[in-house]
Amino acid sequence: MPVQARSPSNMRPSTVHLPQGQWLTVLDCLCAHFSGVTREVWVDRFERGRVLDADGVALGLEHPYKTGLRVHYFREVPSEIVIPFDEVVLHFDEHLMVVDKPHFLPVMPSGGYVEQTLQARLTKRFANADIVPLHRIDRHTAGLVLFSTNVQTRGLYQALFRERKIIKRYEALAKALPELTFPLLRKTRFGPGEPFFRMQEVEGIANTETRIEVAQKLGDQWLYALYPVTGKKHQLRVHLAALGAPICNDPFYPEVIDAQDTPDDYSKPLKLLAQGLEFIDPVSGKERSFQSQLSLL
Repeated sequence: MPVQARSPSNMRPSTVHLPQGQWLTVLDCLCAHFSGVTREVWVDRFERGRVLDADGVALGLEHPYKTGLRVHYFREVPSEIVIPFDEVVLHFDEHLMVVDKPHFLPVMPSGGYVEQTLQARLTKRFANADIVPLHRIDRHTAGLVLFSTNVQTRGLYQALFRERKIIKRYEALAKALPELTFPLLRKTRFGPGEPFFRMQEVEGIANTETRIEVAQKLGDQWLYALYPVTGKKHQLRVHLAALGAPICNDPFYPEVIDAQDTPDDYSKPLKLLAQGLEFIDPVSGKERSFQSQLSLL
């Protein structure tokens, strides 16, 4: 009888559709497709039932290769660093979860983070593999993240972000800019930067927009209220840095201070907080408003 397999922590697996090639087995294809993962690691995953077909049945080492075959697998990182900060669930119902994410914790698995992610922690804590983030914030950023807890209504909440029907308020601590007039609307075009994980402003039609206000003047530093209209990668960090006020403790802007693989300095969190979210709930029709319990000061 085929073996039905699940991750020990109820983690959602990653998925790959096998590319066209001349391999004999699924194992051979995965080894070639993911060259950064050794054959020994893939064999170990197969033997522990962590490589599955589209129906969730564990595949054997000799399972024949087929172009387009959908394969699920569970990513693992040996000796994964434990992030020593806890998330706080602010709201939980049959459709929606609102969580205060600490600094340094990724929202979803990526790179060297699998179990030490907000999604993985919540999935394990609530034994629910249907907990899926509706949006993301940077690993270095703290604050509010919305999760769908019900696949049936997930699309309704995803549409709020796609159609820009959510008011997002961030706070950032950065250098004072007394020479500028606020509120200020920053509209610029983003393109890839150097190194590969950075973004930069480039010439062309604007594809980013942020309204910037001064929330509190604290001498040489000000607390800014940021309202992003668009949601490009590193948008708030790039916009403030371009104005001459990079966010305090930013390791990437305006210059790279720490590379991505540099160990985190927990004493210097990025002073950026996803502070508030407001929207009309697409299920209940009620106004919803959530505020982070965290503070940058």
